[in-house]
Amino acid sequence: MAEEGEEIPYKITYEDGTESASSRDFNGKGTAQYPNGDIYEGFYAQGLRAGHGIYKYANGDSYEGAWANNDKHGIGKMKYNAGGEYHGYFENGKKHGEGVFTYPNKDIYSGWWRYGKKDGQGTYIFSATQMKFVGTWKEGEMNEGKWIYPNGNYFEGKFEQNKPTGAGVWYFKNGNQVNGEYVQKQITTEDEEEAEDAKPKVEVIWNSDSNLYSSALEVNSLLS
Repeated sequence: MAEEGEEIPYKITYEDGTESASSRDFNGKGTAQYPNGDIYEGFYAQGLRAGHGIYKYANGDSYEGAWANNDKHGIGKMKYNAGGEYHGYFENGKKHGEGVFTYPNKDIYSGWWRYGKKDGQGTYIFSATQMKFVGTWKEGEMNEGKWIYPNGNYFEGKFEQNKPTGAGVWYFKNGNQVNGEYVQKQITTEDEEEAEDAKPKVEVIWNSDSNLYSSALEVNSLLS
């Protein structure tokens, strides 16, 4: 047994109870303990994690699902100790393909991923407001689609930094439509000026070219 503060060496225990300091060339099922406290229980092919397996991270995260060449690959479920989980497809260790991510605040994204980021067709539901983003995503952000309110009103157009931008249309359940455009205005604080990597905050301003004054008021009420 390792003393306190002493690194625990890697070891793998096979199904017959024998132990080894290496999984090299091993085929079959085993349980591996890593120096950092991680534990893997599952199948190996040529000494690498392959097939079904469960990986428990020392920080409390866990993954159960398919593996290939030591990476999460195929369908599986990742649970995070801080809250939230992802259930879907992986490729080379990253979320890739179709999957559902439930966030700690209960927001849900259901759709396509590309190497760890939301990319392709998807729906994001905001738990607190029940508003939805439905459309296409690029590099983790909403790119084009609908911003839908629980009452049925929605905006359709393009997005940037997960906020509407450029020309678009507001559709109302009473049948009215308002054409216009969103202009994004960057807001910079003193703290953000000092932080080089800080993501700028953006305010969105709606400009309507429609004569439907009553519907324009509806848009303003949605944004207030």
